[in-house]
Amino acid sequence: MTVTVSATAAPTPPLAARAAAIGGSPVRDILAVTARPEVINFAGGLPAPELFDSAGIADAYAAVLRDQAQRALQYSTTEGEPVLRTAIAGRITARGLATGPDGLIVTTGSQQALSLLATALIEPGDTVLVEDPCYLAALQAFAFAGARVVPVPCDADGLDPAALDELVARERPKLLYTVATFQNPTGRTLPADRRAAVAEVAAQRGLWIVEDDPYGELRFEGSRVPWIAAHPGAADRAVLLGSFSKIMAPGMRLGWLRAPAALLRACAVAKQAADLHTPTVNQLAAARYLADRDLDAHVTRVAAAYRERRDAMLEGLPAALPEGSTWNRPEGGMFLWARLPDGCDTTALLPAAVAHDVAYVPGAPFYAGTPDPATVRLCFVTQTPEEIAEGLRRLGTALVNRPQAKH
Repeated sequence: MTVTVSATAAPTPPLAARAAAIGGSPVRDILAVTARPEVINFAGGLPAPELFDSAGIADAYAAVLRDQAQRALQYSTTEGEPVLRTAIAGRITARGLATGPDGLIVTTGSQQALSLLATALIEPGDTVLVEDPCYLAALQAFAFAGARVVPVPCDADGLDPAALDELVARERPKLLYTVATFQNPTGRTLPADRRAAVAEVAAQRGLWIVEDDPYGELRFEGSRVPWIAAHPGAADRAVLLGSFSKIMAPGMRLGWLRAPAALLRACAVAKQAADLHTPTVNQLAAARYLADRDLDAHVTRVAAAYRERRDAMLEGLPAALPEGSTWNRPEGGMFLWARLPDGCDTTALLPAAVAHDVAYVPGAPFYAGTPDPATVRLCFVTQTPEEIAEGLRRLGTALVNRPQAKH
């Protein structure tokens, strides 16, 4: 058979509708624009690299490649290396939620866990409830799955349980997604009584709860609040996501998913289709690090540095932001949430800030519903206190001559 190719080739088939409809991450776009070294960047969500235990992690990799090279360089089980799952289960159990290694899957960062859950739980058109505002990459994951994303009203303490109950009764959602501790983007923490109320709503109304906890160990004041999964009624419907990205190193891409058995099996099948397994060498290196080093002591040192940096930002904000601005005081994590006076648009003001070699993330992209254009997320962990002070000075200069809103 002879095939004749015309001079004008036919166009290729189009992308899937979901790929064409879902935009990229505004945070990633801002980081690309502000990559110049002179820019003091409050936009990222990156842990401070100078605080990594680089020597300890290097030793762990060296030991694994010396003692277990054939295993470390080989394929692994989809669920994850048993030694790492056992170590993670022990850490979760020590924090008040009894967990065995068979109750976990090791994922390629907790972001993959979100994608696996979306694959296993969400049909196109299903309703998903999220905080308002919400972690941006979760909105992307649910949108790719074809979900209808509905925001739950929140206040300074987070989710409003009464509003949640009304929404669940009316919308019949498949799941609620929450970052209950040191939330991204707001830094707020859901109090214990509200967590119990959320668990009760889920039990009474029929709802999956997905609690994402990448920041919870980075507490530098106040008392730890138990996970929603630890409350009565939540055991058979609560999913807990965790990560080593913020407490060990994000480049290792190690997270985990704890879920009831049937959902865990479905996520394992989804992971087989996605990447077979998380890299073996990274898993074994993390397990070796946990065996040889004191991760809790390392996290304590990191949290102390982050507290100093948060305090530097809190000290500099009154002079940097316009009169009438408000902001919160997070007890841990990486982010602070601020609101400029009515009429301000932080997206429109960002180019002026970048021109003064300072950057932030406008709050608008984090909203599933109607955005508040006056909001802004500030990451306080990547710069030193001195750099934070200088960055806020630059921000104040950029904002002092901001365009006035038209009436």
